[in-house]
Amino acid sequence: MEIKDFISGVQHIGLPTNDIERSMDFYRSLGFELVYETVNEAADERVAFMSLGNLVMEIYENRCAVERSGAIDHVALDVVDIDSLYGRVKALGYEALEGEVRALPFWERCVKFFTIEGPDREKIEFCERLR
Repeated sequence: MEIKDFISGVQHIGLPTNDIERSMDFYRSLGFELVYETVNEAADERVAFMSLGNLVMEIYENRCAVERSGAIDHVALDVVDIDSLYGRVKALGYEALEGEVRALPFWERCVKFFTIEGPDREKIEFCERLR
């Protein structure tokens, strides 16, 4: 299988923030709705997923937002069979920034993910939401 065969679309855009309430208010003013909110305890970050149509923003309060153009942290792609995809991506010579497939206790069950860097250091996250 080629990498494209594992990808079903964009899952979310990751946006760090210094003030999650301010960011959530801004995106609400644009018509986004809160669909999931949690705390990433490992990173000590509040996390909010907000959607408008088929666009989802993952806003997380890491208190390290650069507050300038280019501040989007990552684009996450929805995938199936993340473990097989990880093997395929590694075979092409790409290294996961996390060193392996990781899981977070988000949504009903959890999400499994890994991230690679593109040629300009942009981050691409491959993410499988377990149902």
